[in-house]
Amino acid sequence: MYPIHIFKITLYSFLLILTSLNPNHSTAQEYPYKPIKLIIPFAPGGGNDAIGRLLAKNFSESLAQTVIVENRAGAGGRLGVESGVKSEPDGYTLTLISNSYAANPSLYVINFDPIIDITAIGLIAKTPLLIAVRQDLPVSNIQELLQHVKNNPQKLSYASSGLGGISHLATELFLKVAGVEMIHIPYKGTSPAMTDIVGGVTDLFFSTSGAAIPYLKAKKIKVLAVTTAKRSSAEPDIPTVAESGLPNYDVTVWYGLIGPKNLPVNIQQRLNRELNNALKDPRTIALFKTTGDESSPGTSAEFKSIIQQEITQWKRVVLASKIQVQ
Repeated sequence: MYPIHIFKITLYSFLLILTSLNPNHSTAQEYPYKPIKLIIPFAPGGGNDAIGRLLAKNFSESLAQTVIVENRAGAGGRLGVESGVKSEPDGYTLTLISNSYAANPSLYVINFDPIIDITAIGLIAKTPLLIAVRQDLPVSNIQELLQHVKNNPQKLSYASSGLGGISHLATELFLKVAGVEMIHIPYKGTSPAMTDIVGGVTDLFFSTSGAAIPYLKAKKIKVLAVTTAKRSSAEPDIPTVAESGLPNYDVTVWYGLIGPKNLPVNIQQRLNRELNNALKDPRTIALFKTTGDESSPGTSAEFKSIIQQEITQWKRVVLASKIQVQ
């Protein structure tokens, strides 16, 4: 017979081997033991960046570990997203995404599967686009706008923040639902598009709340409706498109957090829990009051379902509108 102490050592070694083979072990207690990188696939200074940096600060505090923000802009957000998706599934590289993530598979050739190759962590916030028109356009609601477009075929133009961006796709969906056409003038960003609406160069712009509200309050533009199914809590007096006679129209701008596929379940759950807690933080609430965003806590499964639905919706819009960006 083997001595008892040899049997104990052998059993201990066997248990260690089994533990090392379990991908969901390791990290429930230890995670995070080193800095976390949060990729924001857009340049500093925009709405994505502000939300991402505040989230990084919250996570740094709640996880007791440094969260480093990396702005990796380019190719409509594809460069940063692809870098994050192809990182190690250990919880140390996370990626902030928005509507463009769901639209890009229909617009570009991407080198990963937008559903299979990710781990959804959670939805962060959602907000409507505001349908803004130049101040001197002789309309005061959506029905008057549509009639004005019909009375002036091929004379009215709409601005977008970029070819294939959410403002472009949301406007195309609106025009298709309404059965009218306008001339598209793409810009390189929200700021120059808004500048030309204020200046009367273009007639219509589906703008983010943060960009439009200051000009609305200064009476330099008119806002006819919000694009979401429900009115915005930030601007409750502005009607929805659905209320304005197009009941099948609903577009929501959203932001969320993902990791690469095969992220251990315990880390996914921990990050979802910390994200939902961060959305209750007074600093987050204060930021969202200025931007018009609404906190959107929920489960990882709910967020994955939203991504799938959005991919399907924007594919239909891109095909129906024959949008090409390459």
